[in-house]
Amino acid sequence: MYHIAIVEDEPEFSMQLQQYLEQYQRENNVEFKISVFCDGAEILKSYKAEYDAIFMDIEMPGINGMDAAEKIREMDEEVVIMFITNMAQYALLGYSVGALDFVMKPVNYYTFAMKVRRVLKRIKKRESWQNTIVLNLPDGLKKIDTKQIYFVEIQNRLLHYHTTEGEYVLKGTMQGAEQMLETDTFVKCNHWYLVNLRHVKEVRKNIAVVGQYELEISRRNKSAFMQALTEYLGEHIRM
Repeated sequence: MYHIAIVEDEPEFSMQLQQYLEQYQRENNVEFKISVFCDGAEILKSYKAEYDAIFMDIEMPGINGMDAAEKIREMDEEVVIMFITNMAQYALLGYSVGALDFVMKPVNYYTFAMKVRRVLKRIKKRESWQNTIVLNLPDGLKKIDTKQIYFVEIQNRLLHYHTTEGEYVLKGTMQGAEQMLETDTFVKCNHWYLVNLRHVKEVRKNIAVVGQYELEISRRNKSAFMQALTEYLGEHIRM
């Protein structure tokens, strides 16, 4: 089951989206749990990272969709966001908060179904990235979810795993780390750093902002790193 949120201030359009999702369920043998919110403030009121995707109107009174998405991203890096708007220029700003795509109003079912398929494809790809590894530390073993890793650093034949829970240091090689983390989300930005693309917030010239860290991107690795980052963001990144 996929948990989908609809954030839309126009009741008629909100109902139309619900009906489209229900029709998509029947036609494609999938199951949705649908939660409906009337504006950005309502979904933020008690937000929990429990949604697989959010269909978010941009133009809403009070907290608009763009502002709501920025606050959601601070709490939830994983949820797939699809903006709804009748102004394409507004939708393009959505890529700054990692939006997958946008739906233009008015929308017909065929177009909407295409967008839903894209959303589900992204969710399934995201789920395939979720994995756990075991670190062989000097004082024991540590099981960790790979999505918690910001980056892996090599120093003097020691691997430093920088994670949301802290730093773990163990003996090893960068090649060994790459093999253990063999996934589309981990890419080297230079000889010393293996970066988790899910945590890249910004790229400034030759610097990648990864969580709270600023890592140098080498000239040798820049092309491959930027290509991988672009593909990870759904080929919609704007640098």
